Amino acid sequence: MNEPQAIEADAPAAAPDAAPPRVAYLVNTYPTTSGSFIRREIRGLEAQAGPVSRFTLRRWSTPLVDPDDRDEDLKTRAVLEQGALGLAKALARSAFTRPGRFVRALRQAAALGSRGRSSGQGTLRHLIYVAEACVLVDWLDEARADHVHAHFGTNSTTVALLCRTLGGPPYSFTAHGPEEFDKPHALALDLKVKGSAFAVAVSEFGRSQLSRWVDYDQWPKLQIVHCGLDPTFLHAEPTPPPAARRLICVARLAEQKGLPILIEAAGRLKAQGVDFELTIVGDGPLRGEIEALIARLGLGDAVRLLGWKGGPEVKDLIQNHRAMVLPSFAEGLPVVIMEALALGRPVITTWVAGIPELVRPGENGWLVPPSSVDALAEAMREALDAPVETLGAMGRRGAARIRERHDAITESAKLLDRIRASLAREPRPDGA
Repeated sequence: MNEPQAIEADAPAAAPDAAPPRVAYLVNTYPTTSGSFIRREIRGLEAQAGPVSRFTLRRWSTPLVDPDDRDEDLKTRAVLEQGALGLAKALARSAFTRPGRFVRALRQAAALGSRGRSSGQGTLRHLIYVAEACVLVDWLDEARADHVHAHFGTNSTTVALLCRTLGGPPYSFTAHGPEEFDKPHALALDLKVKGSAFAVAVSEFGRSQLSRWVDYDQWPKLQIVHCGLDPTFLHAEPTPPPAARRLICVARLAEQKGLPILIEAAGRLKAQGVDFELTIVGDGPLRGEIEALIARLGLGDAVRLLGWKGGPEVKDLIQNHRAMVLPSFAEGLPVVIMEALALGRPVITTWVAGIPELVRPGENGWLVPPSSVDALAEAMREALDAPVETLGAMGRRGAARIRERHDAITESAKLLDRIRASLAREPRPDGA
């Protein structure tokens, strides 16, 4: 096996007056309330390279509450809105205009489907992805896109890979985790990395997991580009933590976020006579179970479920609480942790995935074992009892760390550099 070389190696530098690359984005569902980091990345790219074309496979079924998300929705084209007839027409058009590539895409879909059969992503599903890729390749051609970047190494990257086989532009993708790392073989992560210009992880942990599932000679393709925050968070006016004994959690109400453990820990604190308030922002499939658990533990006067809120309101809510709590079982690197630290609030969370790369015990927060009610309750109690001055100092250290690592403009520039370098190495094919 060849010794890997850095991805930038042998890539000629772009001329100073070279036109910026025309970039397109593909996301499986976009925009979403929890996907603000993608919007920030796109806008960071636009500030440096001009307009970015936005494509999604489907729109989010939940009403968007953030004005910025509603604005993004207007700028985004959804593949599945073409309907069955539109997909069929795109298939026929590709079969007629690019027959050789079309046959190769069908074979590729069959191979990918055989990988995904165990997880319900069999050949039929991948034939649908071929149809979606046929729509997308026409749209990318209309947009004259030089490069397409996908978020999440799941179906969006599958479509980007098939689109490339059909003659579309080179692609890259960001793997966030944990889903990609839970079923790497079924999702064909190795084939997606091999077919890509490069692949992005959002943390060192994420890059290590990608490295597990690809050949060693593909490792140089694996880059780190952190999710970034905009000046609203990075340069927020510092506010001291409130004296009120309030904690906040911002999360999707789903199993991987561990919210029932948080409610049980709150119940433990109440049983011990600890005075506190807990605000939970978010919604999801476990809402009914969480409401029932709150009622069973008699926490109705201490725990508030607010549902989804827009970005400005979430920012105000975080600042009105003394610490953030996120008891996740599995993660990539949660953006909400970045937001809380940027706003000067320490974080109580678990030592999973890339979280310890940001949260340092005793410095800017607490790390506890995932699923441990006792450890979580103890950390919550420490945050509730801590002097405001102590919390403020922890918050300032957290904000400084975020400014160093998670500026959306800086991180978007890293991505743009990778795109430029990859295009210098591998120009777009003729689409024959």
